[in-house]
Amino acid sequence: MDDGRPAPAAPEPPAPAAPEVPDVPERVVPDAPDVPESSAPAPPEAPDVPEPVVPDAPARVRPRGATALLLAVAAVVGISAGTAVGYGVQAGREPEPLPALSQPGLAYPAKPLPAGQGPAPLSAAEDRGVRTNGDLRKLLVDRPAGARNAPVEWLDDNWADLGLYAYQYEGADAVLFDLLQEEVRRIAGASWEKGNRTYEVHLLQFRSARGASQYGESVHEYPAEAEKESTGSPGDALSGSGNGRYYILKPEREPGYKPLYQAQAVIQRGDVLADLTIWDTSPIGKNDIRILAERQLERL
Repeated sequence: MDDGRPAPAAPEPPAPAAPEVPDVPERVVPDAPDVPESSAPAPPEAPDVPEPVVPDAPARVRPRGATALLLAVAAVVGISAGTAVGYGVQAGREPEPLPALSQPGLAYPAKPLPAGQGPAPLSAAEDRGVRTNGDLRKLLVDRPAGARNAPVEWLDDNWADLGLYAYQYEGADAVLFDLLQEEVRRIAGASWEKGNRTYEVHLLQFRSARGASQYGESVHEYPAEAEKESTGSPGDALSGSGNGRYYILKPEREPGYKPLYQAQAVIQRGDVLADLTIWDTSPIGKNDIRILAERQLERL
């Protein structure tokens, strides 16, 4: 019956009981056997590992030669531009007339001399070019008294063949090269005999006095060194010749032969070089070669 009171709450059902878990026996771990401390190996130590080095970020380097290249390009451009502008300016100008070839006031003397008062031309004795440009053979020194002509293969009518002349010397190739380099023009010569004495004279004419001087230095070199080794004196100066000298060389001796004595003189006069030599099996006096050289100098 409903008496106005609330109905009692229904009882909650009981919670189910938790299932029982069977007891699990504890696992028994046997004790480790006792190991003496001395026999137990020590655990290996971990090796030292270096800390990684992190390289610094590379700094930016300016390319080498960049400034020089820029300056070079700027210089080339500037020169090219300047040249173009200069040509343009020059092309726009009027051409300037050339000066007259004949100008007053340049003649010497200032006033021409009256007829018949000009200087007289040089005589053949005064004009050295007149003498040497003629027959060079006429300037050879006279043959010594009592001597006779000696035929030699390098002479033909007192003219010397250039190749045969050079062939007389040791190092003929070098002699020929020097002659051609100094512009030799012609060679006159003579050869004489008197008893055991032999004379040889060469007159070498060059295109210039400089060529004669340059070749003369090489001709002087051998006798000067040879006499200096034997006597200590590099020859004797020939009076009045400028650079002329004469030499007495040490005799050449070979078993079974008589000694060969030699004297030599070298003189330069303008574009002509005189080379004189005396050979003999007897000693040659200084006066012998000196007198021959002075006579040749007079002819030049």
